[in-house]
Amino acid sequence: MMLEWWNDIVRWFASDAGQTIMVTVVLPFVAILAAGLIAGLIMRGAMKRFVVLQDRQAKVAAIAGLAASARKAAVWSSLTAQEKLYVEQQTSEAEVRVRLLPVAGASEAADWASYLISSMKKNSANYGFQAEQDLKNLQDGLVAWHHKPARTRKMFTQDLATWKFDSSATEDELLTKQREWAAQQETAPFEPAKI
Repeated sequence: MMLEWWNDIVRWFASDAGQTIMVTVVLPFVAILAAGLIAGLIMRGAMKRFVVLQDRQAKVAAIAGLAASARKAAVWSSLTAQEKLYVEQQTSEAEVRVRLLPVAGASEAADWASYLISSMKKNSANYGFQAEQDLKNLQDGLVAWHHKPARTRKMFTQDLATWKFDSSATEDELLTKQREWAAQQETAPFEPAKI
């Protein structure tokens, strides 16, 4: 029974009617299906490349924004009030853009850059080697993060931990000095101001 059924199918494909259906229906259907699959794979690859390119451009734009803010922060003391306000706004926007990037260490990179930019603002009154060095370190660090985000993320985390430790030690010293001064003020006799 099964063998007869198989023989009937083979005879039908060998007949003129079977050949006509194969050539006019089945082969075009298979060709269209294969072409659709190939076109889909090509489109998928093109879209992946497009998304990667867009991500790279967004990352470069965010890094360039931070670098521009850093250049202005290096000469902070010479800026007008309006320029300072503009630079603050530009810095905030650049930090947010960096934080929103879908890249490893984006938040750490923004924190690291923010710390260096604030350091440059403090050192800008005597624009010199330290401000230039901080600017160069920021630019080099962000470029390194652009090329190798995972590796640079570790460096950013270590630097942030070091700076946090250093600043907490400085804050502790300031608190101690404030307490000593307050204690001296309590024990010192009160002298009215002379007019």
